[in-house]
Amino acid sequence: MALVTDILDWLQALPQPGLVAAAGGLVLAECTIGLGFIAPGESGLLIAATTATSVPRFLTLWAVVTVCAALGDSIGYALGRKFGPRLRETKLIRKYGLDAWDKATGVLERRGAWAVFFARFLPVLRTLTPAAAGASNLPFRKFLPATAAGAFCWSLVHISLGAALGEAAKQVESAMNTGFLVVAALVIGVLVFFLLRMKKRKALGIAGSAASPDEQPEEPVRTGN
Repeated sequence: MALVTDILDWLQALPQPGLVAAAGGLVLAECTIGLGFIAPGESGLLIAATTATSVPRFLTLWAVVTVCAALGDSIGYALGRKFGPRLRETKLIRKYGLDAWDKATGVLERRGAWAVFFARFLPVLRTLTPAAAGASNLPFRKFLPATAAGAFCWSLVHISLGAALGEAAKQVESAMNTGFLVVAALVIGVLVFFLLRMKKRKALGIAGSAASPDEQPEEPVRTGN
């Protein structure tokens, strides 16, 4: 039985508007402060991307996810502008991302809008940086282009990866028996799980190295729009 192929075929047979909307909704939720700790936006996007088997499907998913990611970041930014540094003292931030909040704020002070762009590729920081940018009074005219560019590139990378993995899985399955493939899938699943955990743990360290004190800081963020 072609297990993986059957699953992929089932996903691809689902109504495309609903699948795209679900992927966009998960990404939007992940990018909004608070929901990012429970919404599997990245995983959901990779799964949805396995159905991007044609150019129109690929472009549609890419456009929707880019808009949803940028919109989610903008909501986080608005919350940061409204509540300011008080967000740092909320139960959610103190429980899940106090260190990440401090790192995001530090990198924003040094890198400005560039921090918004690169944080898009870092777990945890991806959720907290937009709100931290709003709380730090980074002008929205600088924030919006940076977050839109980050969403554009991030969604392209993940949709391309998901589409490639879906096609590769079909090719591998056609050359292997189902029993071996199930075992391999379980092993790969375990490896991916631990790699994602390591990626999250290292995210703060990566952000810290990006803000090296040996480099010249950018012009300080000015208050106001």
